[in-house]
Amino acid sequence: MDAAPPVGRLGRFFAGDLWYDFRHSPLAMLAAFIAFVCIFSAIFADLIAPHDPFDLASLELADSRLPPAWMSEGKSTYLLGTDDQGRDILSALMYGSRISLLVGAASVFVSVVVGVSLGLLSGFVGGRLDAFIMRICDVMLSFPAILIALLIDGVGRALFPGANEVLAFAVLIVAISLTGWVQYARTVRGSTMVERQKEYVQAARLIGVTPLRIMRRHVLPNVMGPVLVLATIQIATAIIIEATLSFLGVGVPPTSPSLGTLIRIGNDFLLSGEWWITLFPGIMLVLIALSVNLLGDWLRDALNPRLR
Repeated sequence: MDAAPPVGRLGRFFAGDLWYDFRHSPLAMLAAFIAFVCIFSAIFADLIAPHDPFDLASLELADSRLPPAWMSEGKSTYLLGTDDQGRDILSALMYGSRISLLVGAASVFVSVVVGVSLGLLSGFVGGRLDAFIMRICDVMLSFPAILIALLIDGVGRALFPGANEVLAFAVLIVAISLTGWVQYARTVRGSTMVERQKEYVQAARLIGVTPLRIMRRHVLPNVMGPVLVLATIQIATAIIIEATLSFLGVGVPPTSPSLGTLIRIGNDFLLSGEWWITLFPGIMLVLIALSVNLLGDWLRDALNPRLR
């Protein structure tokens, strides 16, 4: 007898076109592998990192500014060398990636919630509300994202000078999300304006379904495809913005340095020959951003019916 076909959502996914396209795309598989390694090492840094780079009691100043292990003055216990405080670069990359990924994912989540909600409301209701929301989007798009992030982060630090790490992270996430929601709002608005004219929406209105239920149960699932693609790509953008803010010294708190902070610290020693302090965090940042962007590009093509 033939084996029973797979059942359930997971079974339908592995039997679907999306999984087939992924298995036949070497570039997407490579990008997924790199992203998985980076995310796994960031999440489980406490377990797999050889050292705790932020435990002041375990730092040895005598081991500061050591080159990578394959160089003549390097030590095997510090595979990628150490920084000016004796922190292991490899361990710092794992812990720093965790912070960068956390801030990037959280800011994209906030942007998606705000942008999808406003875009859905704008496209479905229309009229003056639509014009008002779109004018706000036009104003937000007229300013560079990094400039608005710097402004909001600076204002937040001025209002809360003695803020703890949680509040500092919240201000940073809001600063990045303030411009990120605009693209989701415009994308969802365009898709919603198409969906609201279709027969299933008109039929739901005729039988007395409330507009809020129509938007939530019927229109929203049909406009989420482009949002998923945009969110995947925007994660890399959010991580780069966070790294830029941290590089400028207005990002995450110094007690919890991200990849941008590590690059800024290493930049002070670049001309003196300690290139590894800034090079390896920069490579890690490029790998994360590039792998996520490649996955986003693949997902965009895989979900586009015109390319099939």
